[in-house]
Amino acid sequence: MDPRNSKLSDLIVNYACHIEPGEKVFIEYEGSACIPLVKQMIADVYKAGGKPFVTIRESAIIRAICMGCDEEQISYQTDYMLYQNREMDAYIGLRAFDNVSELSDVPAEKMNLYYQITSKASQSLVNNTKWCVMKFPNAAMAQLANMSEDAFTDFYYDVCTVDYAKMSKAMDPLVELMSKTDKVHILGPGTDLTFSIAGIPVRKCDGKNNIPDGEVYTAPVKDSMNGVITYNTPSQEQGFTFENIRFEVKNGKIINASANDTERINALLDTDEGARFFGEFALGVHPYILQPMKDTLFDEKIAGSFHLTPGNAYENAFNGNRSAIHWDLVLIQRPEYGGGEIWFDDVLVRKDGLFVLPELEGLNPENLK
Repeated sequence: MDPRNSKLSDLIVNYACHIEPGEKVFIEYEGSACIPLVKQMIADVYKAGGKPFVTIRESAIIRAICMGCDEEQISYQTDYMLYQNREMDAYIGLRAFDNVSELSDVPAEKMNLYYQITSKASQSLVNNTKWCVMKFPNAAMAQLANMSEDAFTDFYYDVCTVDYAKMSKAMDPLVELMSKTDKVHILGPGTDLTFSIAGIPVRKCDGKNNIPDGEVYTAPVKDSMNGVITYNTPSQEQGFTFENIRFEVKNGKIINASANDTERINALLDTDEGARFFGEFALGVHPYILQPMKDTLFDEKIAGSFHLTPGNAYENAFNGNRSAIHWDLVLIQRPEYGGGEIWFDDVLVRKDGLFVLPELEGLNPENLK
């Protein structure tokens, strides 16, 4: 067994989820590559006095189900998922997809139906348990990152086991500033966007919910956003890689959307009424994640990036928007990606991916390594 799995499992079980005696822990995984880490987590949950429960997820099976599913069937499936979830104290989700495009040919109406209904189960875990979700390295993931599997695996463990305690302390001034901020103005190539975050709670992600972690998030006031945004990072969603995504937004709603497949992105945004509004705004600060790899859990933490998310808002930073969709779309503002600026209440906060206010400089990559 790779000894790095022991360190990673300890981080998940004892730091991120802080499992205590008697707690029920739901571990869900996809991909056989995950099994050594799952076995280590089971052992560590037992060592902490918890009770592990494990289930296997498989995208190829989800695809087969979706091809012929109906509302009654998926609702019943979700009911028993909800029954299981309500007894759990913690949730750990682990993924090593063999084929990230497995769901790409599922008809949009079937995929939307599936996510509309089953999202109730995933949201019940996020809202009612201690939780941590992560990916695990395999050949497919390394291919997305354009790296050899060995090189990617080394990168993965370095990224996932960064000093989160140091990162957490450096995040505090940003949390304080965002909590006092009303107007946000974002500028960059193809982007000129304003919105308010007044009154919405601000949360730091310091290794407690995602591995890897490294973001501070809130949500825009639902109807406050106006302008245009052009994302410069590809995004894998429902088995398809979207690129060149551009939104025109009026009073909080995406009124015009285009991408490399404009018909497909509009079908996704028509999943439900909330999918065309935004549920999250976050700044990414992980010092070792610098390039996109079409994996949201990594890309949303890229140093010098932010993500602005169509769809559902988190309960702990709630702006009133609900949706089966929560799509973290990333815009990198470092110079090699075109640069850009973020202003809070007419004060420049970050330029070309670097924080310029003295109290925030601890979040710049050279200070977090």
